[in-house]
Amino acid sequence: MVQYMDNKNSGFNMWNANRATTAQKKSPFSGFLWWTLVFIAAWWLVGVFMSPQQATQPADTTTAVVDLSAVPVSNISSDKIGASVQGLRISDVILSDFTVTPDTDDNVVLLGADGNFIEVGLLATNTTAPVATTVWKQNENTYTWRNSDGVEFVRTINPDDYTITITDTITNKSGHDVAFAPYARIVRDNDMKSASGVANGAVAYVNSEVEDILWQKLDKKSYAYSTTNGFAGFADQYWETIVSIDAPDQTIRVKKSGDKYTTDSAAGAISVANGATATITTNVFTGPRDQSVLDAVESKIPGITETIDYGWFWFLARPMLWVLNGIHHVVMNYGVAIIIMTILLRLLMWPLTRKSYVSMAAMQKMQPEMQRIQKLYANDKMRLQMEMMKLYQAHKTSPMSGCLPMLLQIPIFFALYKALLVSVQMRNAHFLWISDLSAMDPYFILPILMGATMYLQQRLQSPKTSSNNANDIAAQTQRMMRWMPILFTVMFAWMPAGLVLYWTVSNVFGIIQMQIIKKQSK
Repeated sequence: MVQYMDNKNSGFNMWNANRATTAQKKSPFSGFLWWTLVFIAAWWLVGVFMSPQQATQPADTTTAVVDLSAVPVSNISSDKIGASVQGLRISDVILSDFTVTPDTDDNVVLLGADGNFIEVGLLATNTTAPVATTVWKQNENTYTWRNSDGVEFVRTINPDDYTITITDTITNKSGHDVAFAPYARIVRDNDMKSASGVANGAVAYVNSEVEDILWQKLDKKSYAYSTTNGFAGFADQYWETIVSIDAPDQTIRVKKSGDKYTTDSAAGAISVANGATATITTNVFTGPRDQSVLDAVESKIPGITETIDYGWFWFLARPMLWVLNGIHHVVMNYGVAIIIMTILLRLLMWPLTRKSYVSMAAMQKMQPEMQRIQKLYANDKMRLQMEMMKLYQAHKTSPMSGCLPMLLQIPIFFALYKALLVSVQMRNAHFLWISDLSAMDPYFILPILMGATMYLQQRLQSPKTSSNNANDIAAQTQRMMRWMPILFTVMFAWMPAGLVLYWTVSNVFGIIQMQIIKKQSK
């Protein structure tokens, strides 16, 4: 595409030259100024928004401090998590399969800060229900409490992988009818790292739709929803904590309370007649935002698989991530897996790339005839356009045919960018000197290699021109294109190293591919 655009005899540049004859002449510095402004704007946006930033650490305070010193703490665990249980509250969830950094044994802990917890309880009518300070009688994972009216509460907490199922069985022996409205809430800080392009903050599933509420929005206002069923929680770049009550007619609220953020769900009241028993089930998910993990939880928490945001090109991002994980299972390194997947993508696009190059070669052969038509109909713009269209049809080509590979790269690029950002497997994935392919290259080696390969590819494709004419469109285009490797190097410097690795390998493969197609064409 660059080779065709830089050729001053191409139909593209002749069309621009014809248009320039009737337009006002521009300053020779206008193109340079335009690209300079684009460069500065891109550098600022990338530096501000795309680099991960540590969220503000709020003070360990809440709007309602409850003294739980008399409530005993017990522990629950599965093969994936461990957590602390204190009355109605669950906190300090340890993810046993994930460490904070690659070089430490410290596991990731969710809801580990003071005042961060999940609370699952009941609001009673005509009787009393357990509260946060209630002391239960414990027998392994079963907790029992009886109120003064004779209503017995038996709570069973069963952890399974990343899901904690809380089953409340209520037996009414009070002598009169009672009612209970189940509720669940999560209180936490904004204490996780955030990254541009990934929705971080509260998440609610309301009437079969996912509502993402960013931290910045919660700082300004509160939100409330009514739904037949759903869930609420918080989501970070790689982790999420979700609570789902298995009961209809729910009201979900999301707000900031003091220095804490709160999501709470309250379901409709459930009547329990005298002598009857009622069971209420609540499912809690605390784990990674991994598609395979969420697929397994979908049966318990419907809609949770939709909490991962793959962006506009989700239909490409999901299969690309699936292929990447499949390759990783074989090669056992995500850097190598990205290289292999990049080569596979370029091989799939080989026919289109070859067609594009053949089309550009055909455009080169058309140059003498294009020049003749331009001179012959220089004063008749309508006839000139008609003759050019006939020429394109005769040679079965078009000015845009060389742009197809570049246009196809755009959705692939954004889909892979999104896939790498949300992939928890890419977190702490190492490759050569890079310890985390989901973060920027700390030494900027890959962005420099990417810019160098892009420059080499551009140089091999572009014909040399020594024209200094300000009205020479080909010369102006070539001068502006020289800034592209520098612009892309700065933009990619703050992007995930895995994405920069993909683009670098794609450039190298493109150079080799171009040489092969040239030899085949000759």
